[in-house]
Amino acid sequence: MNTHSIPHSTTIKYPTLVEVCWQSRFRYLRGVILAVVGSLLLTLSAKVQIPFHPVPLTMQTFVVLVIGFAYGAKLGVLTILLYLAEGALGLPVFAGTPEKGIGLAYMFGPTGGYLLGFVAAAAACGYLAEKGWDRRVSTTFFAMLIGNLCIYALGLFVLGALLGWDKPILQWGMYPFLPGDIFKIILAVIVLPVLWKTRYFNNHDFNNHDFNNHDFNSHDE
Repeated sequence: MNTHSIPHSTTIKYPTLVEVCWQSRFRYLRGVILAVVGSLLLTLSAKVQIPFHPVPLTMQTFVVLVIGFAYGAKLGVLTILLYLAEGALGLPVFAGTPEKGIGLAYMFGPTGGYLLGFVAAAAACGYLAEKGWDRRVSTTFFAMLIGNLCIYALGLFVLGALLGWDKPILQWGMYPFLPGDIFKIILAVIVLPVLWKTRYFNNHDFNNHDFNNHDFNSHDE
């Protein structure tokens, strides 16, 4: 391969983890299966709480961001939208459901902005993964930070709009969760770059952008 013909990295679409691990001619079927599996993981991560300080920790935001990294922007967003659609139909897929309400009533409540933030975060992390940001420690850190900022920006905006900006919005909607988010960022920074450095991924020679023999330039899950 003539390395001089390789475009600048900003124009290259890197294959995602899923595209490397599961190469299939039936991409739409693969996309449906992955979206369903992703929505199940989102539900499970919303329900399982891990003892942590100052508030119990769930891994849902971690799962949201990793879905973006692993699936890419398009399939990542579609997976989050499927999860939200399940919740809108009344399935108890969200944290605190059905105890705190279900369906659209829950989604239009104080936590609704964070759910919208999931979509933006998956899109951002998926886009950055397609630029190769999940392959190095430094860029994975910044990508995780951007994903978390997407969630907080929309979450705090809706929280403040509904409850009033005179209330302690940051104390209610951000500060207690920051230690857990730092833990998740560290976990992602360790796991994702290490995965790309394993023998399986190196054997596929994707880090050299040799896509001519791999039909990964289209992203039509």
